[in-house]
Amino acid sequence: MNQGTVVAGLKLGVNIDHVATLREARYRGRTHGEPDPVEAALLCEAAGAHGITAHLREDRRHILDRDVRELRARIGTRLNLEMALAPEIVEIAVSVKPDIVCLVPERREEVTTEGGLDVVGQLEAVTAVTRRMNGIGVEVSLFIGPDVDQVEASAATGAQFIELHTGAYAESFLEGEGVDVELARLVAASKRARELGLRVNAGHGLTVANLPALLERVPYMEELNIGHSLVSRAVTVGMAAAVGEFLAVMKGYRLGPV
Repeated sequence: MNQGTVVAGLKLGVNIDHVATLREARYRGRTHGEPDPVEAALLCEAAGAHGITAHLREDRRHILDRDVRELRARIGTRLNLEMALAPEIVEIAVSVKPDIVCLVPERREEVTTEGGLDVVGQLEAVTAVTRRMNGIGVEVSLFIGPDVDQVEASAATGAQFIELHTGAYAESFLEGEGVDVELARLVAASKRARELGLRVNAGHGLTVANLPALLERVPYMEELNIGHSLVSRAVTVGMAAAVGEFLAVMKGYRLGPV
């Protein structure tokens, strides 16, 4: 384990989008259906999750407006609303006031978020949304690839957090090559964020299998946002057990060099 201070619990944020995906597969367009992502969120909280993440997409393919409002009303932990820069979604965020928003890129044809936000290329737009959210007391995280230029642009927006996109690392882990290269990119991005006063989260493609190497090498992470792997595991062992498995792997993570 890297030398440093043990975090007072590396936080686990559970992304419940895939629970809603299962519901929408059968009940799309109806006012009720199962499974209920809000009930799933409550089970995650009861099992020890520190926060709930939900992505309200423009096409409403899984999480719906009513889910977001129910989550805001019922969960007792931190609500992280993933969202694009779309004006309609920004207005919903202003109305709901989650604890934090995570600004992400979004393409209609993608199955899941495929890459990080191009903060460098959209600096003005990202800064404007960040200022608006901060102005109503909502923290902002930017979902970016582990690229130092993107980290530096993120700091310029006034955002409080970055969330490092770990998808390339997860793919390299599956393929069995390039793992050290991807970990080095994540380490460099995390260290630069720390230097600039940004707090660091991470997520995308994380599993019980690939977490240990990430935790061993990458410093300064405060929260991991995990969705598909955890929800998939819950299908066979239950939500509480799946949350517990991830929390067990995360236990003892050290924040970074002293």
